[in-house]
Amino acid sequence: MSTLSDLVYAQGRSSEAEVEWLHRLAGDGQLLADLAFADIVIWVPTDDDTFIAVAHTRPGGAATLFYRDIVGDRVRPQWRTQVREAFQSGRIVDSASPDWFEETPTRVRAVPIVRTHGQDPAMTIGVLTRHTNLGETRTPSRQQITFNDCADDLFGMVASGEFPNLDAPTAPRRGAPRASDGLIRLDVNGVTTFASPNALSAFNRMGFDDELEGESLVEVTTRILPEKRQFDESLPLVVSGRAPWRADIEARGVSVSLRTIPLRDHGTRIGAIVLCRDVTEIRHQEQELITKDATIREIHHRVKNNLQTVASLLRIQARRSHSDEARDALTQAMRRVAAIAVVHDTLSEGLAQNVDFDNVFDRVLKLVAEVAAAPNTRARTHSTGTFGTLPSEYATPLALALTELVTNAVEHGLAGQEGDVEIIAERSEDRLEVRVRDTGTGLPEGQVGRGLGTQIVRTLIQGELGGTIDWHTIMGSGTEVTIDIPMRYIERAPN
Repeated sequence: MSTLSDLVYAQGRSSEAEVEWLHRLAGDGQLLADLAFADIVIWVPTDDDTFIAVAHTRPGGAATLFYRDIVGDRVRPQWRTQVREAFQSGRIVDSASPDWFEETPTRVRAVPIVRTHGQDPAMTIGVLTRHTNLGETRTPSRQQITFNDCADDLFGMVASGEFPNLDAPTAPRRGAPRASDGLIRLDVNGVTTFASPNALSAFNRMGFDDELEGESLVEVTTRILPEKRQFDESLPLVVSGRAPWRADIEARGVSVSLRTIPLRDHGTRIGAIVLCRDVTEIRHQEQELITKDATIREIHHRVKNNLQTVASLLRIQARRSHSDEARDALTQAMRRVAAIAVVHDTLSEGLAQNVDFDNVFDRVLKLVAEVAAAPNTRARTHSTGTFGTLPSEYATPLALALTELVTNAVEHGLAGQEGDVEIIAERSEDRLEVRVRDTGTGLPEGQVGRGLGTQIVRTLIQGELGGTIDWHTIMGSGTEVTIDIPMRYIERAPN
């Protein structure tokens, strides 16, 4: 299914700012649908003088009219005149009589979507339609009447360019309060004129035992907030209904998230809607995740420190060794441990268990060049291409394998001479190919070393990464090692 942006841009009329306005409005489509107890559809004009649906939201507390998605469909003939009139006149247009849709009586309201920006003249960029199902008509409750009044106020703001408010901060959808979670209607002075049962329950759980209606929400909040406890600086603006902000209240172990939508009538503030939701369990889960992330980072940090300590001990032991063979073995072990430490150091710096392998390899490359170069060997190492982001369980074996390959290229391919070692990374959607190429003496064709380093590389690439590795001599001189890793294994790795 096409996205809102794709559908709008396909008409060739809208700017990026207009698309952002429509995205903000569509983001509050569920709020409008729940308040109006009706389907909400957003239409934009087309080049052939009709309209196309770019967003649709079904109500949560009423029967929907559209059992099939209408996004991408052109406006039906019975609504076209009403939608066109709203778009051209810039006024809200209600259907004169009930409209029948698939044998269901409905009432349609067309609201022009007006965008304002600074001193620029207001511009109608689309039409919002409300489709109310009249087939389930019953005596409305006080809550339903209040919800409908709130919806009408918001529709009026949409038509005057006062909603959505681009100055309002965007927030994660997780835990965002909805109309059904709890709604409080404030007058212009911040006094509660209506509180839904869920809203009242939320404040009761925080310690307020009285009725909210007739009370100043600022005073109620002040009463329940614990003394000498820090709170969100935006909270006074939220509970007074003066700014379109979000804030949390925490009291008696209960956390309630608030979102305020100031209501205006052609620029004059007439009150506010305050949505509230008990997010205690969500906040506990978030805190547990933060604690777990911090613990994982601390573990990586300690593992890195321990590995660096081991590497330092190996380095000291190598310096004290009188045997060249033992010294080389200890130096190689030190280098391998240090390469693994680099991966853990990178993981300790972020929350995700994925690493930017380009950053990791740059650090490994400096370590290898520094340790592997003999006094009579001058090796210039450089890399091209991009490895991208890899899961930690793939970053460690790849870093260790490349450490061995670059070390071999320096120590054996360029032994006693000057030359270059080039690492080329090419990543596509389905493969990661890495080539390590040196300008050294090269290997006899078909002969590969049988040392510990070669065995380690084979085990890591073929066993742990499910890839292939190939050694061959470059025409003229030098050796090139090609590693090919299928990306499907990387994509299956958990984050």
